[in-house]
Amino acid sequence: MEGFFRSFTRLGGVRGYSSIKKDLQIEGVKHAIAVASGKGGVGKSTTAVNLAVALANKFHLKIGLLDADVYGPNVPIMMKINSKPEVTEADKKMVPLENYGIKCMSMGLLVDTDAAFVWRGPMVGNAIGKMVRDVNWGNLDILVIDMPPGTGDAQIAISQLLRLSGALIVSTPQDVALMDARRGVKMFSKVQVPILGFVENMSYFKCPHCGEPSFIFGKEGTRKTAAELGLDFVGEIPLEIEIRKGGDEGVPIVISAPDSVVSRAFGDLAQNVINRLEELSKEQPRPEILL
Repeated sequence: MEGFFRSFTRLGGVRGYSSIKKDLQIEGVKHAIAVASGKGGVGKSTTAVNLAVALANKFHLKIGLLDADVYGPNVPIMMKINSKPEVTEADKKMVPLENYGIKCMSMGLLVDTDAAFVWRGPMVGNAIGKMVRDVNWGNLDILVIDMPPGTGDAQIAISQLLRLSGALIVSTPQDVALMDARRGVKMFSKVQVPILGFVENMSYFKCPHCGEPSFIFGKEGTRKTAAELGLDFVGEIPLEIEIRKGGDEGVPIVISAPDSVVSRAFGDLAQNVINRLEELSKEQPRPEILL
């Protein structure tokens, strides 16, 4: 067991990912979607976690959550999972940890909490490859992949290793974030991954005293950018203290406050994702999601 994890994280003998067969479909997984952003700090992981939980709890789908952010894996904290996954004797594959009805895998589960990942590109690709190929995901309707920010090695590795049904682009309404989000759209376009739509996070802050919304990062910037690019606007998530608390405490807001405005927003996002996957399936036939 310990030898498995040592070989997983060792620095030597890393195989590059350029030779991996493209469009690999994970056995038993109907759809894999990337939750991505052009820059960090826009709430991508928060969106991925709450989307996954909403899909599982509101729509009763079989959901997996892959934390592909190898440099900053936050899913273990946000999903309150902290033990190392078991490895099966038969096929030597890792068994995902489960919480809130979600099967989870993250680099954060395989190394020490405060470990620094001083890795070059091929090593990142190798680590992601193992989390895709060497995990027994079982049967899933959707595998939600929390991507690292940017348009570099990890994004290329995922696109080469796995046939993605689509990508969600998360951004705040701020112009700087939207500039980077546009780069993310272009990157996925180059690797022929459909864009499911734009999600505007931290859309506004509602004053707890007067109830008036305050557009801290600008107003409707993400919606306008989606329209300019001819893409769907699929979600609008307000800025709420309870979202931050839920992430820090490992209890997603869709679990802690299922009837809140924010939880309803994540529920709407989940419905829009399902609708977009069904639309794309009709254009390019793939397994249907049965609700």
